[in-house]
Amino acid sequence: MKRKVSFARVADAARASAEVIVQRWLPDGRREGREWVAINPTRSDGKKGSFKINLKTGCWSDFATGSAGGDIVSLAAYLFNLKQGEAAIRVAAMLGIDPYE
Repeated sequence: MKRKVSFARVADAARASAEVIVQRWLPDGRREGREWVAINPTRSDGKKGSFKINLKTGCWSDFATGSAGGDIVSLAAYLFNLKQGEAAIRVAAMLGIDPYE
């Protein structure tokens, strides 16, 4: 029987550690208020400003392309070209939590 990924639990845990996570994934970025502003590594991006992650909510957006998501799990899927389930499992492993319900 296939176990079900607990997206909500993983997303909640990731949101609590959002600043540490984005510093690891996007080390060229900087904090501006409640946001992490970085260069988008998935495209040819020359300057910071259009790719932002809200550190309180986990919501992120690339304002230059319209790509966006609602949590750190979807950010992982976007940055590392993963399916949502794979991203949740990898984020959970990074945080040391069980990704399953």
